[in-house]
Amino acid sequence: MLDVRRLRLLRDLAQLGTIAAVAKVHTYTPSAVSQQLAALEREAGVPLLERSGRRVVLTPAGVVLVRHADTVLSALEEAGAAVAAAGDELSGPLRIGAFPTAVRTVLPAALVTLGRDHPGLELMVTELDPADVPEALRERRLDVALIHDYDVLPASPDHGLEESPLLEETVFLAVQAGTGIDEIRSTGEAAWIAGTPGTVCHAVILQLCHAAGVSPRIRHYADDFAAVLALVAAGQGVSLVPQLAAADPPPGVRLIALDARRRTRIAHRPGAAGHPAVVAFAAAVRASTDAYLSN
Repeated sequence: MLDVRRLRLLRDLAQLGTIAAVAKVHTYTPSAVSQQLAALEREAGVPLLERSGRRVVLTPAGVVLVRHADTVLSALEEAGAAVAAAGDELSGPLRIGAFPTAVRTVLPAALVTLGRDHPGLELMVTELDPADVPEALRERRLDVALIHDYDVLPASPDHGLEESPLLEETVFLAVQAGTGIDEIRSTGEAAWIAGTPGTVCHAVILQLCHAAGVSPRIRHYADDFAAVLALVAAGQGVSLVPQLAAADPPPGVRLIALDARRRTRIAHRPGAAGHPAVVAFAAAVRASTDAYLSN
């Protein structure tokens, strides 16, 4: 009999690439992960891993087992969802992840709705970058999350997630009023305010600037869009902000709509789409998003 916990480790190795990365995700030592994978090989009766230089890679049998591991783990999620649906009312923790602009705009009303309609749920919100969501879902630190990417820089599909679209937002070029700038191409020697290197927001600025033939001169780094807009208002540079962050810009900021969209999706583990808590969250956040955008 194959141990499900060890199957999860093998699946994570296929996704993360190294035993050290798997150990970090599960707060194990690399030695403990190696021992668990060796035990899985004994259970399977065939080699699942082989050395390639200083790394380990999956054997053909390991690749086959990972495909089945995804099916098994998804089936366990579906089983948990079915059991939860058989109950009289929703109860227990619902761990929600969301990026900062969603936490400030569409999420609060959704939480109010969930608390009113399902008082037995223990709602727990974690603010985090979308890039950190897959790991948090795999580790079961989250049950459901809001993630985003941009149409000009689409995220690579993650087979460890199931996603459904929530909304698309216009992306704006934020400039100080009176500058005469009307598009990215005309930013010229203007300073830029960008997200921290490695974030999606930083990468999107580089992508759109390069597409417009501009080499952005980044002077300031800020990940909070309220701070970004305050810096723009103070004449410290230009930046990009999505619609949710641009609803109430400070005086002195002009917003120029661009032909680019930020796309937000609801994400959860495969097989969890039918879990009543996930269904309730999706309904609540869709209603709150529609209400927010209509105001």
